[in-house]
Amino acid sequence: MATSDPAKLIAKADKLTQLSLTRWNADWRNATVLYEQAAIAYRLAKKYEKAKDAFEKASKGQEMLSSPWDAAKHMESAAALAKEVGNWNEVSDFYRRASELYIECGRSQPASDALAKGARALEDASPDEAIRFYTDACNVLEDDGKEQMTFDLYRDATSVYVKLEKYADAATFLLRWALAADKCNATHSQCKAYLSAIIVYLYAHDFQQAEKCHNDCCQVDAFLNSDQNRVATRLLSAYTDGDIEEIKRAAQSSIISNLDHVIIKLARKLPTGDVTGLKPGATEEPLDEDDLT
Repeated sequence: MATSDPAKLIAKADKLTQLSLTRWNADWRNATVLYEQAAIAYRLAKKYEKAKDAFEKASKGQEMLSSPWDAAKHMESAAALAKEVGNWNEVSDFYRRASELYIECGRSQPASDALAKGARALEDASPDEAIRFYTDACNVLEDDGKEQMTFDLYRDATSVYVKLEKYADAATFLLRWALAADKCNATHSQCKAYLSAIIVYLYAHDFQQAEKCHNDCCQVDAFLNSDQNRVATRLLSAYTDGDIEEIKRAAQSSIISNLDHVIIKLARKLPTGDVTGLKPGATEEPLDEDDLT
């Protein structure tokens, strides 16, 4: 194989798949072997564009041979090479197709992993698409009752939302993470996700939403009696009192230090806006002595 010209291998394979007067059936078995050999040779030669195309053909060949697992593997290889050459549309298409092929095999974990690889490859070039991939990766696992395997995906997606300064979306995703944690009885992770969502709202200087989120979270007994709730309550009370120094002290607590790094960074920057207007009575209008109605 090492001395074979990959271009000749591709040409030979293409002929095997083309019907003619003398060939009534495509020989996908032999063609696929040739495509695979050519793909490996091109990759070793660092001819990534040609290697990508060869792996795509090899993937199709495995599909024609009713081998979706091998087809998915080749599609992932094509996706990784698409990343090398900066073809982001193909990165998206190939990783998604690989995931679909794994699902055909009934394998949710590699199907989710393929989407996660796509998400990480797309984070810089197409962050919105990356978030869609992370979301779909979570869905694949949750549909198979594997919520405990989604936590890293939720963490990564939240980080992308924060980078994009989409704080409301980040908080919503954290609350979804808490729900997934609840389904697999991961109480500690659930409470951390709730506290993280409250911190994100505070960082966005949306005190009302932070307070509403806290009230909703307190309907869950596990959170109500948790250390995370005590910190959240301390933070919100400090905001209500307009006590900037207490907000900063609360943000330095060990409970917050045990959250994910991206959340810790947000917490350490609190408060991000004027908190004096949150004091009770701070926004009350002065009494108009002429208005006695």
